[in-house]
Amino acid sequence: MEASVSTRNSVAGTDAICVRLNSKAADAASIAPAIETRPLTRSPDDVIVAIRAAGVNPSDVKAATGLMPYAVFPRTPGRDFAGIVIEGPSEWLGKAVFGTSGDLGIRRDGTHASHLVVEAAALVEKPVAISMDEAAGVGVPFVTAIEGFRRAGMPKPGEHVLVMGVNGKVGQAAAQLATWQGAKVIGVVRRDEPYAGHASAPVEIVNAAATDVAQRVRELTDGRGADIVFNTVGDPYFQDAHHSLAKGGRQILIAAVGKTVPFNILEFYRGRHTYIGIDTLAFSSIESGELLRGVMPGFAAGKLKPFPISGRAIYPLAEARAAYTAVIGSSRDRVILRPAG
Repeated sequence: MEASVSTRNSVAGTDAICVRLNSKAADAASIAPAIETRPLTRSPDDVIVAIRAAGVNPSDVKAATGLMPYAVFPRTPGRDFAGIVIEGPSEWLGKAVFGTSGDLGIRRDGTHASHLVVEAAALVEKPVAISMDEAAGVGVPFVTAIEGFRRAGMPKPGEHVLVMGVNGKVGQAAAQLATWQGAKVIGVVRRDEPYAGHASAPVEIVNAAATDVAQRVRELTDGRGADIVFNTVGDPYFQDAHHSLAKGGRQILIAAVGKTVPFNILEFYRGRHTYIGIDTLAFSSIESGELLRGVMPGFAAGKLKPFPISGRAIYPLAEARAAYTAVIGSSRDRVILRPAG
């Protein structure tokens, strides 16, 4: 199936230099992106954004290897972006914007390009205090964390939130959001290390390699357990998460290594637990923009912060393959493609 940059072509546009994946790769090592110039067109409700920076997410690489069967080829990958509006409704022209999507780069052409066609309703105005590189790194991690808490119930002051994999990007976003709301955050890591991200209050760290997680959580919560567990890893932490839940607790799940886990139904219903699955690939650009706009007051107040971007994690479009390799290699950096190099 051919994925054009935009199928809504009532308004003439411009040309874009794009990373192209022309077919599914057998594995991550076999991804062979090409650089092509392609015409862009837009509908009256769309804009064209001159991309200044685009985030690279694990989902971008997974889709390239067929792990997302609805991904189309050929296409331009990329879900997250930041840039300047150069065509579209007059109220947006010249504005610095950013955004993300579950369909960009997967079911239609995405952000790893010099220019992007996207709905005007999907745009989020970039705060002045956040750079283009930083804004391009906000999207997927924060939308995932926001949606998890939206579905589970936003943490309340004094509640305990346990974040499994707290030093991952979604984990850090979840810790930021929870402490911003006044909750007490406990973070689980796999080795002896401190919390690596921003938070509005201290984050208590539990090293799963050296400590019984559920026992330690009970100690830290006066025996009650966690009101919310944000499990960013999935099945490897499922039992620890399950045994850490308070009565009426909620576990948010966004990932999996294996597909199945043992499940104690008796403990589940007697604990009055809730399990919530989050898949932001189901979100449109417009839905993603709505979620991001909802937390902009936190960024404006400095309670929420973008991920720092290291110079070593910025790649030109011509080095997209190296960027994808870094991401699939579990780089802790937030990896960015910058069309201007």
